[in-house]
Amino acid sequence: MGAYDAYLALRHRLADADGPDHVALVLTERDLLEQGAYDTLERTLGWAFDYGAERVTVSVSVLDEAVVPTLVRELRGIDAPRAVAVRGPDGAERADAPIRINVGLGGRGEFARAVREMAEDVAAGDLDPEAVDEETVTDHLVFPEEPDLLIKTGAERLSDFLIWQSTYSELYFTDVNWRDFRKRDYLRAVREFENRQRRFGE
Repeated sequence: MGAYDAYLALRHRLADADGPDHVALVLTERDLLEQGAYDTLERTLGWAFDYGAERVTVSVSVLDEAVVPTLVRELRGIDAPRAVAVRGPDGAERADAPIRINVGLGGRGEFARAVREMAEDVAAGDLDPEAVDEETVTDHLVFPEEPDLLIKTGAERLSDFLIWQSTYSELYFTDVNWRDFRKRDYLRAVREFENRQRRFGE
């Protein structure tokens, strides 16, 4: 670890505020085509858990659905510090693992699927329409938990990711491209999170 990285790590340890329990990373398929992209992902997952996260959600936005099977296969094979659940555009099963990876399942599509499922439950008599609330919607999502900190590299666009879940997340954008993302960049995001006053819509 370099001196500057050690300095950032020390500031994190001495911070009065808590770090993020749930970190989300927003990537693109183009990010993962770069040489060393999966190594960067493995290292970043390690940093997240080393610095207090209990859960990491990764979203990979996809323009060409033909690459989805390859991405899913590669992502399931990463050397991760915790168990991994990968879901593609057609994945309907809830992701329940410390590391959750979404490949090409956009937030609008996930929300629309949740609405269809709730409508089917109402039609079957299993759900009272008057009982539908925010918790009901969340229970029908593939990636239900709300991230504390959402990190986007390369550009200030979220790529249709976690529309419902990220309402009160702290958003951190960096000009650093994924291929160049380093430990110091992750620690800067965490420090930024620690320095903010979260209001949860208030």
